[in-house]
Amino acid sequence: MSKRYQYDVIIVGGGAAGMTLALQLPEQLSIALLAKSPHDQSSTYYAQGGVSAVLESNDSIELHVEDTLDAGAGLCDEKIVRQVAETGPAMIEWLSGLGMPFTRDADESAGGYHLTREGGHSRRRVAHAADATGKALQNTLLAHVAERSNIDRFEQEVAIDLITENGRCIGLYAYNRESHRVSVFKGRKIALATGGASKVYLYTSNPDGSTGDGIAMAWRAGCRVANMEFMQFHPTCLYHPEAKSFLISEALRGEGAKLKLPDGKRFMPRFDERAELAPRDIVARAIDHEMKRLGIDCVYLDISHKSRAFIKSHFPTIYERCLQYDIDITREPIPVVPAAHYTCGGVMIDAHGCTDIENLYAIGEVSYSGLHGANRMASNSLLECLAFGHAAARHIEQTIADTPMPGRIAAWDESQVTDSDEEVVVAHNWDELRRFMWDYVGIVRTNKRLERALHRCELLKSEINDYYGNFRVTADLLELRNLVAVAELIIRSAMARHESRGLHYTLDYPHLLPEARITVLDPAARPDPEQTVRLIGR
Repeated sequence: MSKRYQYDVIIVGGGAAGMTLALQLPEQLSIALLAKSPHDQSSTYYAQGGVSAVLESNDSIELHVEDTLDAGAGLCDEKIVRQVAETGPAMIEWLSGLGMPFTRDADESAGGYHLTREGGHSRRRVAHAADATGKALQNTLLAHVAERSNIDRFEQEVAIDLITENGRCIGLYAYNRESHRVSVFKGRKIALATGGASKVYLYTSNPDGSTGDGIAMAWRAGCRVANMEFMQFHPTCLYHPEAKSFLISEALRGEGAKLKLPDGKRFMPRFDERAELAPRDIVARAIDHEMKRLGIDCVYLDISHKSRAFIKSHFPTIYERCLQYDIDITREPIPVVPAAHYTCGGVMIDAHGCTDIENLYAIGEVSYSGLHGANRMASNSLLECLAFGHAAARHIEQTIADTPMPGRIAAWDESQVTDSDEEVVVAHNWDELRRFMWDYVGIVRTNKRLERALHRCELLKSEINDYYGNFRVTADLLELRNLVAVAELIIRSAMARHESRGLHYTLDYPHLLPEARITVLDPAARPDPEQTVRLIGR
């Protein structure tokens, strides 16, 4: 028998966006915060860099806006960029008031915060907590969530699908990893804060849960999705067989680390005048080019010219982690490779975080707000989580009085399915999907590669949907179902863009088109795939 839960607001996702929304909402509202993994497995927890905000006297909102627009390669929404940039300083102060342990500086020109500079930024404006900002942020927010009696936190809950009625979102079904039961969550307002979809690629800096759940659920429910071709590859992940996908923060390059070839020569000045501080798409493509040109497995990031004391104090987490693999970054360079890192597209939202479906919000990496355009500027992601958590909270507060609690929702029906005796099918399809996405829809694309990827994706989707319809759900099956949906969105978006812009680079169309247009995928146009994708002028 399904469990039934009823709340004023249901938030799917336990990272920075979800917890910020929960904490910003009025305490008289009942809130459910659903997380499918433990708190230390969110993308927020993994974030190393920081939160970008205008705090220094020689910086300005205008400069932050200009830098973001430049990195976004013509596809940012300037109104949204300005809204987020203007929210930044207040969000830093809010976090500081919660006890966030930001790294401090005696220089009062930045309000006492130590600021670093990362790729795409023309000023130092990244507030951080050493090199583990995400961990500090996650723990700070979680401590306050635990103190709020109106917030119930659920772990191990994997959202399956949204429930809609007459064009309104009224709840969702969720599968519990431990009990293996499906519960019904009913609410007046539903918010997706599920993060991105980088797990669709074989190599990623993201935790295992970044499987595009919110994007896929919103798409199936009828929401438009935009700019899915713009998947950001972080240029520098630790290259080591035992390291899985440990991110080497961009802050190292902000503090003077240099990218080098095996012979010790730098190469970034040949690709961009900003060298190591160029936007991530440029740096990732440069590394990819050099690796293919020379047939090498990795390049090297060298900060050993800095003092040992400086490195250990500024980058303690990276220093200790590399030391576990016998790499002393105070004396030798770090072997690095690019890896899928951030989903710049997502569920289309407005300035309040509202989607196409009434009472449904999307905030953070799951969304497409117009902030990132064709390429996300470093450390704007945590800022987006905070800014839209705040914006959605204000909108919910203003409108929830006019939103009645939905009526009874049907229980999850699994009367026509059985337990699977072929779990190997899920494992095999999961591996195949991530491999062909890496090979054909990676940093550099071609028409032929995309066509091959789409053909394989359609075959896999058919197999997975058949499996889903016949067997009881599992967490792996649900994530695979979402991954194949997101993979198709990425491929179709990439096929529709006949130019190279930002993170989307194709050998068949290496130049920019004169007009910058966003890619919009509309589920209302199904089943005709040719009508699903539209390019709309910014």
